[in-house]
This record gives sequence, C-alpha cells and structure tokens, in this order.
Amino acid sequence: MQFLTDTVVLSRIQFALTAIFHMLWPVLTTGMAIYLVIVEGLWLKTRNPDYYRHARFWSKLYVLNFGIGVASGLPMEFQFGTNWAPFSEAVGDFFGSILGFEGAMAFMLEAGFLGIMLFGWGRVHPAIHYLATIMVAFGANLSTFWILVANSWLQTPSGGEMVNGKFIVSDYFQAISNPFMVKSVSHMFFATLETSLFVIGGISAWYILNNRHQEFFARSLKIVLAAAVAVTPLQIYIGHLSAEQVAHYQPTKLAAMEAKWETSPAGQPADWSLLALPDEAGQKNKWEITIPNGLGYILEFKKNLSEPVRGLKEWAPSDRPRMVGLIYYSFRIMSGIGFFLAGLMLWSLLQWLLGNLSPEKIGQQKWLLRTWIFAAPLGYIAVESGWIVRCVGRQPWAMYGQIRTADAASHIPAGNVLTSLTLFAVVYSILFVSTLYFGSRIIRHGPNLELPVPGLDDQPAMETEPATFIPDQRPAEAQQ
Repeated sequence: MQFLTDTVVLSRIQFALTAIFHMLWPVLTTGMAIYLVIVEGLWLKTRNPDYYRHARFWSKLYVLNFGIGVASGLPMEFQFGTNWAPFSEAVGDFFGSILGFEGAMAFMLEAGFLGIMLFGWGRVHPAIHYLATIMVAFGANLSTFWILVANSWLQTPSGGEMVNGKFIVSDYFQAISNPFMVKSVSHMFFATLETSLFVIGGISAWYILNNRHQEFFARSLKIVLAAAVAVTPLQIYIGHLSAEQVAHYQPTKLAAMEAKWETSPAGQPADWSLLALPDEAGQKNKWEITIPNGLGYILEFKKNLSEPVRGLKEWAPSDRPRMVGLIYYSFRIMSGIGFFLAGLMLWSLLQWLLGNLSPEKIGQQKWLLRTWIFAAPLGYIAVESGWIVRCVGRQPWAMYGQIRTADAASHIPAGNVLTSLTLFAVVYSILFVSTLYFGSRIIRHGPNLELPVPGLDDQPAMETEPATFIPDQRPAEAQQ
C-alpha cells in the first residue's frame, strides 16, 4: 500500500481513471455523428421515412454520450493545472494552445450546431438541418484531431527545443505535424468509426434477435456492414503502420509491447512472441510461445533486416517502461479485437451476398446476430487497450525523451490527491450507472415508427417519392 503515500503514482492513477472513463463517450459520438450524416443524407436523397426515423432514434444515444463526455472531459483537462503544474509550465506554450484549439474550434463547433441537429426538425429547411448535422460530425472529429496532435507531440516532440526547462517553439506547424501525428490521427479516426459501427450493428442485431422492428434494423445493420467492409481492413493496415512507427521512434515501447528482453542483431530476424508471461524482476519471460523469425520479418522486411531489434536490457531499468505485462497484453487484446471484427465483417458480408440478410431471412441468422451483440463493446476495449499501450508504453517520460513523469507532477500532499481520486471514482461510477440506465431505457423503448416526417403530408410509411418541404408547426414536445 506504499503507493497511497506517493503523489506521482496517485496523480497517474487519477489521470488514468478520468481518461479511461472519459474516452468511452467521445469514441461513440465521433463515429456515430458520421453515421447520422449518412442516414440523414439517405433520407434527403430517397425521402424514405425509415432513414429519417433512424436519424431521430440514434441521435438520442448520441446526445446522451455527448453530455457525459462533456461532464467527464473537463475535469481531465483541469488536472494539467492541479496535478501536473510543472509539466504545464514547461510545455504550455504549445500543448496548452492545442488543447485550447480543441475547445474553441472543435467543441464549440459541435455544441453550437447540436441544438439545430436535435431540435431543428421541421423548424429549419432540410438543407440547413443537414448542414448542422455535418458540422456536428466535423466538430466531433476535429476534436479528435487536436487531441491526437497534442498526444502525438508528447510521443515525438518536434518544432522546437527545451531551453532552461521550458519547451521553446521555433516552428509551430512542424510541431503540429510531428512524426506521429498523421498515423495517430488516422488510427484513432478509424477506431472511433469502427467502434460506433459495431455498437450500432450490435444494437440492431439485438432488436432483430428479439423480433422487434426487424425490417427497420436490418436496414441499419446493412448500412454499418457496408461501412465496415472498408473500415475494418483499413484499421488493421494503419495499426500495422503505427507499430512500424513505434519501432523507429520508440524502441523501448516496442520491446515492452513484445516482452522482448534480448536484442536480435541486424541480419537475424527476431522471433515473434504470441503469448508470454513477462517477469520484470528477472528481466525475462517465465514462459512464452513464439513464432520463429516472425517479428523480424513483420518490422524489417522493407529494410532487408538491416537494423537490430533491440531488447529491453539495452536500456537501464529507469529508462524503460514498467508494467511490461500490462503493455504486452493490452497490445494483443487491441490487435486481436481488430482481427475478430474483420472476421465478423467477412462472415456477415458472405451472408449478405447469399441473400441471408433480407428482412425475411435475417432473423434466422441467430449465431451471426449473437456475435454482433457480443462484438458491440469490443471496440471500446480495443481503444482503451490501445491508449494503455500508447501512454504506459511511453513511460518513464511525460514528454518522450525530454520530461520525466516524476518531474512533471505537482508537489502536493498525497492525501489531497487520494481524496480527489476517491471523489472522481464515486462520481464517475454514478455517471456510468446513470448512463447505462438511460441508454437502456432508450433502447428498450425503441424507435417511434409512427413519428411524422417533415416534408411528407400523411404519406404511407414506406413512401419514397420526393415531397415538398412542409414545416412542422407542432410544439417541440409533440415532435419528440
């Protein structure tokens, strides 16, 4: 229990708690916003009321996640001033401005158009409403961009140098376009989109499996499946490129990801560890299952094995990541989920091509639907695991190679941090349970398939002909 008196450890645990909790919500909103753009665009093109009702139904889950994301995100940023003041003082000129861009550009853009997206149906022209939905999606994903710019810069600092303990920016745009930025932003973008697709698909499968609105949710399942055909293989490929980047810029993290203790010299392909039990005290793996030469060929194929693959023993214990087992298995969980989701996509695509996802037959695909339900939370687990690899693997550096985590923490009593940590744990637990409760209520209640459609004057439920826009003059309560 010695960690209870260590300010740095407690501050790290507190930041990890707030980050892990907060990340659950924007992961869904950034991807689901794109889905809302798709279904609303399909409604405008076809005037099929099903697409309109999809937009209305899924936007309820969107706004629930948005609200919890805001509530949980603000305390996380305030910790840079309370728990990590020396760090903020050292890098604030750049890091602080990037977080400011995220709030002023992205969050305000998303929040500003959110009201029109939610309550503008029938009050504004459909084109204006669609523009609002696009702006919400753009703002949500712009937020992801700025957050990943900030974090990537901590992974590969560039655009300036440390002078007397403070980072002085000489090239602002070089700092933004740091070596990790492009692949990190791309990897996270597809991660949020993939997570959202399988959440929407899993919820749709639950309705179909329970014989509720089968035709309606067969449509949403096909939409996410069509998107997943492109997203899942791209995510695996970008993940591979990111791992190659880690090998080049952060070899200590790569060694921890692979629980590799000994160096494989140039010209000798390194074995790839499939499973292992790392022993940090003994600087070895107690047991492991390896694929001979696997890691070397994966990482060094294009370089003709011209570089060694360095093991953890190349660095002093104080200069390499701890919790190697956590990093090692987090990476495998993330990668394994990525391949599992790609496999589910292929299975589903095959059933679609065979005609088994038609409204008449889709209910018979019991195991496929159960697998989609099982897959719904896996994207969250993969994203959280990826961030564990990214941030725990960066240790012992808060800013890689420049500022140690131990030097970045504020000098405040450990008891104060323990108190705030406990309060965060309690409040976030309440928020989590409340979100699950209200989210389950939305799902149990289901979509309102009798909801009047703006622009359609008493048309049949499956009317597809274009109609003149007719503003909805009813009170807002009736439109909901």
